[in-house]
This record gives sequence, C-alpha cells and structure tokens, in this order.
Amino acid sequence: MSGSNAYEEIRKAAVALIEERRIDPVADRSRARSVVAETVNDYQRRAHLGHTRALRDPAEMTDRVLGSIADYGPLTELLSRPDIEEVFIEGSQVSFIDSSGILKALTVPTTEHENRQVVDRLLGATDRHLDTSSPIVQARVLDDTARLTAVVSPIADKLSVTIRRYALRKETLSSLVELGSLTPSAAGFLWSVMQTNLSALVSGPPGAGKTSLLSAMIAATPATHCIRCCEEVRELHVPIVHGSYYEARPPSLDGSGEISLRDLVKVVLAMRPDRIIVGEVRGSEAFELTRAVNAGCGMCCTVHANSARDALNALVNAALMAGENVAEPIVRRVFAASIDFVVHLDRDSSAATATGGLRRQVMEILSVVPSMTDDFSTEPLFNREALGKPLEWTGTMPPDQATRVIEASLPEGMTLRSVLEGRVSPL
Repeated sequence: MSGSNAYEEIRKAAVALIEERRIDPVADRSRARSVVAETVNDYQRRAHLGHTRALRDPAEMTDRVLGSIADYGPLTELLSRPDIEEVFIEGSQVSFIDSSGILKALTVPTTEHENRQVVDRLLGATDRHLDTSSPIVQARVLDDTARLTAVVSPIADKLSVTIRRYALRKETLSSLVELGSLTPSAAGFLWSVMQTNLSALVSGPPGAGKTSLLSAMIAATPATHCIRCCEEVRELHVPIVHGSYYEARPPSLDGSGEISLRDLVKVVLAMRPDRIIVGEVRGSEAFELTRAVNAGCGMCCTVHANSARDALNALVNAALMAGENVAEPIVRRVFAASIDFVVHLDRDSSAATATGGLRRQVMEILSVVPSMTDDFSTEPLFNREALGKPLEWTGTMPPDQATRVIEASLPEGMTLRSVLEGRVSPL
C-alpha cells in the first residue's frame, strides 16, 4: 500500500472515531491526537501481521493526519502566515505570493485529495458548498480574512483554487500616503470628494490595491452620510456609523434562494442611501447603478481595467450585460453625466529595490467633464508617469459644478485649488 493510501485509510478511521466519541478536534486537540495515535498504532499492528505495509515514520503520520483534521494539513503554516497575500492550488501543486510579490512553490508535498480536504474544511464554516452541482464557489474564509474562489470538475480539469488574503488593518488616506500610494495633495482631494455626493470609480488590475483605496475612501466619509455597501463576497470592513454592508447569496442545492449583486443594488436604492458602494462591478449590477446615479445617489465602485479611460468603457459594457434593451449610447450618456472622477492604480514587484515587497500606487486621477457627444470626455487631474515616479497635479481644476460642490464641503477658508496644490490639507 502506498503512503498516500495509508494516509487516507488512517485519516478515515481517525475521523470516524473522533465523531463517534464526539471530540472537537480543534477545541480538544490532545484527545484528538490520542485518537489519531491510536489509529496509527492499530495500522502498524496490522502491518506487522502482514496485512499491509508498515509505516516508515508513525510519528510523522500522526502529525500529518492530526493536521488535516484539526488544522489545514500541509497548508496550515501557509494559511497562518500574515505575510502571505495569495495562495494558489492547482491539483496537487500549491504556490503562493508573499509580501515580496514573488511567486513561490510550497516545498511540503501534497496531494489533490488533501488539498480538496483543506478547501472543504474552509468552506465548512460558511454556507457555501463545492460539488459537481455547484462547481464554482466564492466565500469568505479564515474568520473573514480571506476570499476563497474554487473551481472543480466538470468546469476545471482539476481542483483550482485561489485564496486571497486581504488586510483588515483599516487603511486610511493618510496611511496610503505613508505607503507611497498617494501624495498628500491627491489624498486631500479624495477626502474632499468623499464629503460630497459626487461619484468616483476606482480601477486597476487584480491586486493593485483597489479595495484598500476604496476602504480608505469610505473611512473618509462623514458619519452623517448613509452608506450602503454591496459585495458578492465581502472584503470591505470599514466601520460605518450610518448604513450597512450587504453580501450576495448563491442559490441553494435546489437552485432557489439566490440573491445576486444586482438584486442588492436594486434593494438598497429604496433605503435612502447618500452613497452606494459596490465592491467590484463585473456584470449586470452595473445597470442598476444607472438608476442609482439618476436618483441623485453618490456612487463608488471598483472595476478591473488597464487605465482610467478603459474603466469607463468597462462599466458601460458591464451595464449592457443586463440585457435590458437599452442602447449603448444611452448607458454611456448616463454614466458620462453622473461619474465625476476615476482613480486608477497599478502594481508591480519592487523586490529588487531598497524597499522590497509589492508596490501599489495610484497612477492617475481623471475628471469626467461635460461632453457634447455620447462619449466620455476626461481631463487628467493627477498623473504618474510610471510606478515609482511622483504623482503630480496637472494644474487642471475639476469642472465648475464639481468644484463648487467640493468647496462647499471644505473647512472654512480652504479652497480646492489650495488642496490640489498641496498648500493645505483637509486630512
């Protein structure tokens, strides 16, 4: 019998005994270890009688089985490390990205079955399930510190999982200045925008820091504003004085009970929001945002894009996915008239630099200006030539209407120009 088969046999027997004796392997680890050791010893006795092949290292097998039952098997250490940003599972292979931004392979050998057990254990604390009837799942795991996305057969040819850790350290605009993502003047400008009901779009590639920036912008919102945050899988954790968070729900096993992100956006429109936040716009929920902005609500959302201009087009394309038979020029005109600013981020690995780690920075802030056509017209307010270069104000002011709205919310005696120039800061 191979080591893998021996492991499976011992683990199955140990789990059965633990359940029979009603032992909580997490709360009562010592008793669980005793049961696993008992199972390993029983296996060894049968091996000495010639029924199977003896284990080379019974103690190692005990640790391995206990780890899979009480912890997360070979991924236990990886999932507990605070410097790990993403973990990737492809069948039996496990790799990860830590704070250096470099993709590394897990040196501990694993099997696809072991990795599936880890995924099932992570999902066990949620209301999500993964099987052939629901081969794609997203869920909050690890005490809401990570988002798990998993795909199995028949959609994928093998187990395919991404576990993305997100920071719960409550980013602020000031902390992003300290990290080099923003300049004081850009941070002051975004703070000023969040005092109003003006709308902003945050864009960038995966892992660029969109959620962190959006969190910081939410944290800058006045306590009197009603904020309604909608997400497919919750990643935003900023305390809200007035408002709440809402998370979509997948269909149950019988296919009923689904609550989509689009449903959530539609519902919160009836809850008198000052601002609607959508954690990540990818589909038809974007169409409901056209209703939101027409209703006078402020709006902030994130979208995957390669540039700020691309982000505007991506939002239009997502809205058209709703299939509401609304012409593209109409959707484009609605967003052109209602989105005020676009903030675009990018990322790279700066491991070769003195600072090391991942570098996430705001690359540009665009102002969407009135247009004589159905297309978007924009003016750059801040621009960074390349990652690591300074983020500089271009000298351009937002449109007059937006400027008046922002200046009405600034502390007495402060002007928007003085904020953009970096002479004063409202932070």
